[in-house]
Amino acid sequence: MKPSSPPLASGLLLVLSAPSGAGKTTLARRLVQDAGDAIFSVSYTTRPPRGNEKDSVDYHFVDVGTFHEKIKRGEFVEWAEVHGHFYGSPRSIVEEALARRVMAIFDIDVQGGNAIKAAYPQAVLIFVLPPSLKELERRLRERNTEPEASIQARLLGARSEIEKGIDSYEYFIINENLSQAYGELQAIVLAERARKMRFDFSRLQLDWMPTKSRKAKT
Repeated sequence: MKPSSPPLASGLLLVLSAPSGAGKTTLARRLVQDAGDAIFSVSYTTRPPRGNEKDSVDYHFVDVGTFHEKIKRGEFVEWAEVHGHFYGSPRSIVEEALARRVMAIFDIDVQGGNAIKAAYPQAVLIFVLPPSLKELERRLRERNTEPEASIQARLLGARSEIEKGIDSYEYFIINENLSQAYGELQAIVLAERARKMRFDFSRLQLDWMPTKSRKAKT
């Protein structure tokens, strides 16, 4: 995807989900960088930062009270409690994408993705799979950012997340090789951009009128 991608007739809501460690965030960030007309949805969370995570870049880190105030004001398009912490996606990103006719990319779990799909049926759901659970465990340990108990909880949750993703998502990518996985992600996005509901026909310069238009004038 290059910055010269044609404009959209309507906004594209793209959800990437995966078990932790499958590589969805790397793919999402790269897509935002390359697409030219994409915005990344930075989620809100009540959990503390991990490793080198930065506020307002990786997450908006807030306290529980602030999070619940945002719920009351309807500021989340979806939110949930996961592993004892709250996470939510800002509704403002959806509104911006639809108003500007650009692509919004959400890096969230399956529960959140399905919530967005229920509210916006035109949303596109993509699930990123690890090549194996053994490889997933290796990646989680390689991060060196979480205690053993947290790693075990994520591995246990990965099975459930994969099952839910397979049951409800539309596209699937196995991230064994990052370059190949990214190429598959680009192909999905290009196909979705070309759908009739998003294709900007106003770009066409035609010297003829569709048959229905001609008949309407006779």
